[in-house]
Amino acid sequence: MALSPATAAFTDAWVYVFAQDFTVFGGSLSEANALKICKIMDLALKTGAPVIGLNDSGGARIQEGVLSLAGYADIFLRNTLASGVIPQISAIMGPCAGGAVYSPALTDFVFMVDQTSHMFVTGPDVIKTVTTKT
Repeated sequence: MALSPATAAFTDAWVYVFAQDFTVFGGSLSEANALKICKIMDLALKTGAPVIGLNDSGGARIQEGVLSLAGYADIFLRNTLASGVIPQISAIMGPCAGGAVYSPALTDFVFMVDQTSHMFVTGPDVIKTVTTKT
């Protein structure tokens, strides 16, 4: 499972958490993953609880095409709706690219693991394709 949703109570305060696992499909976001993340974010907004994202993802699941990209659009919308309403915390656990970087950039706090975390707008192959440079 590339996404692990959870809730936890720390000192009687609820926190909503999701994680993307790079060891499963490169942690890529599928339509189903996006729906789960959106549900977690909606619950956090409804209850006023913080949301924490543990990111280790290569971005959108290319095999799903526009559906995974639309999932990121839904997540970004919730990032902006939650801004200033609930705390949003992101942890970059390893190399992340694309939407897996854009969403954390919209959160209140971004933590990175020393020597492990990297944030890329996109990969070099995409740049070469788009710019038609070799």
